[in-house]
Amino acid sequence: MTQILPPRSHRSDGTGGAAASAPQAAPAPAPRKERDPFFDNAKFLAILLVVVGHSIVGLRDVPLAKAAYLAIYMFHMPLFIVVTGYLSRNFTFGSGKARKLIVQLGVPYLVFEFAYSIYDWQVGRNDLEITLLDPYYLTWFLMALFLWRLSTPVWQQIRWPLAIAVGISLLSYMDDLGGDLELHRTLGLLPFYVLGLLLRPEHFEIVKKPAARIFGLVTLGGALAVAFVAAGRMNIDWVYWKHGHDKLGVDNLTGTAMRLAMMLAAVVLIAAFLSLVPRRRTWFTNLGAMTLYAYLLHGFLTRLMKFTSFDDLEFWHTVPGVLTMAAVAVVVGTLLCTPPVVKSMKWLLEPKIGWAFTGLRRPQPARPDRGARR
Repeated sequence: MTQILPPRSHRSDGTGGAAASAPQAAPAPAPRKERDPFFDNAKFLAILLVVVGHSIVGLRDVPLAKAAYLAIYMFHMPLFIVVTGYLSRNFTFGSGKARKLIVQLGVPYLVFEFAYSIYDWQVGRNDLEITLLDPYYLTWFLMALFLWRLSTPVWQQIRWPLAIAVGISLLSYMDDLGGDLELHRTLGLLPFYVLGLLLRPEHFEIVKKPAARIFGLVTLGGALAVAFVAAGRMNIDWVYWKHGHDKLGVDNLTGTAMRLAMMLAAVVLIAAFLSLVPRRRTWFTNLGAMTLYAYLLHGFLTRLMKFTSFDDLEFWHTVPGVLTMAAVAVVVGTLLCTPPVVKSMKWLLEPKIGWAFTGLRRPQPARPDRGARR
């Protein structure tokens, strides 16, 4: 049996007994764990890639935009998913986390699925279609993340989770799964979430080494150079992770090899990107905690550009125009993470719906059968 001894200072003099008999003060609450600035920095820079990618999609007749778009889409969502998976390692159905899952992902998904559908109807002059099982535009990520988080306890307990996730991903593209629940993306990108769950702090220490920055710069520069060559030869639908092999016009063997190559390329690019992320607090570190706001809100602006043909202006289809559009996207993405925007939109993205929940219902223990004891 373990013996609990009084503090050393009480044992060293003759007052230990008196001190032990005195009533003990209540233990101080555990200090709140500080956020790691590295991951907030990574999330902020990743959301800027998302906003830039969505902003230059209509400018791909310019070689620079076409190459940048391909390079960004090769890894920007896998990057987001790996970081999200890492930060979800402790997810369980207890301690109110299941409730947070509904409030932080489920409710915003419903709200923005309606909001984008109505926006598409009123501003885009399209037919009104609201289908909760077929996510509209960028809301697919909320749906997928909701399902990934629900599956977290499973991946934390089975053997070979990454191998199984990769197998599920590859098999999912061998058939047409339709658009419901964005299953191709949900299952296809699953390995990146599981990879994030398996990573440990020491793994990130590798990309934080000074030598890794050289690797990161060379790799990302090389990726952009390769994208210039590949952009005119590669079907861009590959990087959306949303179509089966048939729609991409390849057989299962070719498609499987291509998906594996894309997974490996994405992992290398993620490591390269993370090697360039600042380790310390910066002016944008706090903004990294609010990337969901930028993700969900910037879509209204990018859709507006499409509805109004704003990006059809001749200037945008030049190298200076592409660079200007990217710079504007960076500014917009930054502003959408700032406190004024968060404060004004918090009621929508983080609604207070505690009234919709009760305490955890637990089954009552079975009462002994009195007749059985007689």
